[in-house]
Amino acid sequence: MELEGKRIAFLGDSITQGVGASAPDKVFHQVILQKYGLREALNFGLGGTRIARQYTPSENDWWDETFLDRAKKIPLDVDAVVAFGGTNDYGHGDAPMGKFEDRTEETFYGACHALMAYLSVTFAGKPVIFMTPLHRTGEDGKVVNGIKTERRLKDYVDAEKRVAEYYAIPVLDLFAESGMQPNLERHAELFFVDGLHPNDAGYARIAEKLGKYLENF
Repeated sequence: MELEGKRIAFLGDSITQGVGASAPDKVFHQVILQKYGLREALNFGLGGTRIARQYTPSENDWWDETFLDRAKKIPLDVDAVVAFGGTNDYGHGDAPMGKFEDRTEETFYGACHALMAYLSVTFAGKPVIFMTPLHRTGEDGKVVNGIKTERRLKDYVDAEKRVAEYYAIPVLDLFAESGMQPNLERHAELFFVDGLHPNDAGYARIAEKLGKYLENF
């Protein structure tokens, strides 16, 4: 895909929004914009948001705006869409995982179906790409009411990949291929600000991976 002059929408959570970057131009999509000469990189990242709709209303109202809610705000004339989420569904979401057959936003599987189906149909013929969550500290089970859950972040990664395969949506698997694992002390120092959000070096690495992926699409 020739990237110069293209207008790409980036849908995501706080990492797409840019939390952890020292300046807005250090966020991965802005790095890509500068390097490849995009016409525009539209930032639809919103901190704390999740793919699935939650059962319990959040203290922060905007957290309850699902990825699909914001996907419907993406202009129809963009040249491509990149979606990057799932870590908050694991980290503080209360929607169940559900099963692959689900088709509503009330489970993670169902919400992935709803989001990917919408993007696939609405932007048919244009690149729609998903990125899996990055590794994070505490990824092997979160603690709820003092009890460690059985679900791991990797379960959400695997669900995203399975649904994407159904819709023939390409996936850049950052969980497997980013080269950044904050549970290693050296990686945490080099690439992250808090074990979850990348620093400038981490954003640069995402940009490098995604830029090449888009370029070779």
